[in-house]
Amino acid sequence: MEPPSPDSLRFDDRGLVPCVIQDWRSGEVLTLAYMNEEALRLSRETGELHLFSRSRNELWHKGATSGNTQAVKALRFDCDSDAVLALVEPAGPACHTGERTCFHKGETEPQLPYEALPGLERTLADRKANPQEGSYTNRLLADPPFIGEKVQEEAEEVARAAREETDDRVANEAADVLYHLTVLLHSRGLTLQDAQEVLLDRRR
Repeated sequence: MEPPSPDSLRFDDRGLVPCVIQDWRSGEVLTLAYMNEEALRLSRETGELHLFSRSRNELWHKGATSGNTQAVKALRFDCDSDAVLALVEPAGPACHTGERTCFHKGETEPQLPYEALPGLERTLADRKANPQEGSYTNRLLADPPFIGEKVQEEAEEVARAAREETDDRVANEAADVLYHLTVLLHSRGLTLQDAQEVLLDRRR
């Protein structure tokens, strides 16, 4: 990680800058907190997120008590150099309430499009850890040849829809492909991130 320099940040009169914390895999915003120069330095040096608590007026190692630490993958500054974006890999819920994100109140419906695939992957991980009787997903996870056949079948259906059917049908069939492909990846111990990293490598 190429560390940003604290010298380029514009701290306020209390020596703080707001820090937006975002899941680096899914893009989900987890919380909004604050950093001072020391918190920024420690986040860079330790690889775990450190913040500054305005209510307690002290440095705060995120997850030090709960175990829900956040590994820092990248730190970015905004265009005015007066805010930080921390891209992190969370080890557990970001919120002290146990919710994945602190932003779980207010207008939570409808869910946002970018939440679909991260939510699906969390459901798949739960199904693997806690199988449910009669679950179609668990049937797929337990039968690699079957899931391979389903991916092939769904790919053929979306290709046919692209030739012969409406845009709505294409979108529905594409969703089936995404679901079955994601299950296939998880059945092999992989995730969508593994495929996404291949795509990023191809751009280099």
